[in-house]
Amino acid sequence: MSISYLSICAIASLLAWFWLLLARGGYWRCDQLLKEDKTIIDKWPKIVAVIPARDEAETIETAVNSLLQQNYEGELHVVVVDDNSSDGTADIVESITDDRVSLIQGQPLEQGWTGKMWAVSQGAAYAENEFSKPPYLLLTDADIAHGEGVLHDLVSKAEREELDLVSLMVLLRCSTAWEKLLIPPFVYFFQKLFPFPWVNDRRRKAAAAAGGCMLVRSSALQRVGGISRIRDRVIDDCALATAIKPGGPIWLGLAEKSRSLRGYDQLAGIWDMVARTAFVQLRRSILLVTLSTVGMLFLYLVPPVAFVAGLWFGDLPATVFGAAGWAIMTVSIIPTLWLYGLPAVCGILLPLAGLFYTSMTVSSALRDKRGKGGAWKGRHY
Repeated sequence: MSISYLSICAIASLLAWFWLLLARGGYWRCDQLLKEDKTIIDKWPKIVAVIPARDEAETIETAVNSLLQQNYEGELHVVVVDDNSSDGTADIVESITDDRVSLIQGQPLEQGWTGKMWAVSQGAAYAENEFSKPPYLLLTDADIAHGEGVLHDLVSKAEREELDLVSLMVLLRCSTAWEKLLIPPFVYFFQKLFPFPWVNDRRRKAAAAAGGCMLVRSSALQRVGGISRIRDRVIDDCALATAIKPGGPIWLGLAEKSRSLRGYDQLAGIWDMVARTAFVQLRRSILLVTLSTVGMLFLYLVPPVAFVAGLWFGDLPATVFGAAGWAIMTVSIIPTLWLYGLPAVCGILLPLAGLFYTSMTVSSALRDKRGKGGAWKGRHY
């Protein structure tokens, strides 16, 4: 009895899934979490949080207040850099009556910088000059709300393990149908691309961070040349982690108490989020986009297609191996689904999510070739 090409593809995809689950750092376990830490430190270091804000009137007040409400035992200051907003963001920050909050009016964007990094660099410079070179900077976003114990836990981990960078991938909103379909897979794919256990292993070169929450040691930032080191990087968080790790350990985990305030009611919002950076992540290489597309289709579409086609045409091997591959990928995303409060059965839709993300990646390349890549807040990079 000969075996069909479809069965061969299903077997190959199944073997690839076995390799991913067994030899990719256990990325799918979703177990790199920032736990509550009751470490007692004699003198808690001074922290300055830097928030770049461009047209963030809807979320900036909640974001800033979440920092002011931290139960952190040390000195804390919040610096908001208004990056030429037109929606009243600065007025909202000025209305916050807490002397720990400073508002900076951002200077016009300099050539060679991304808008966010230019704003962050101004905030970092202000923090160094006004607050006597704080030991740590917390780089966070204007649409992130942090649970009250997060800063304590971040600093405790950094101090106890002598880390130069501690970063959290915050919880993204997962309420609408599109969010439930695509947000957990987004987190899952990020962990597969940058296995967190490998990032956190001092012996490995793997480096990554999540820009919504990065506690960076000031000495480490100075060591790599400051924010100017990553001034033109669209994926600035991973670029910073890559620069820092050769000189000191870093840690990346999943947040349980910090969350994004930005929602995606429609597919277009998630599509734009991914298409903005996917081609950059692939080094603006058409070859890498092609290989990525083929790889995604091979991993995520071959198993369900083999299963359905095998049933239809009476191809038992294709049915069995297709079902096995589909089952394995479904099981692998369950920990991420649970993190987002979703039932395990949602995992059967991972192939559909994979198809969407493959399309977003291709779209990212097409946008870039049309000169519209890296668009954010009215700017293109």
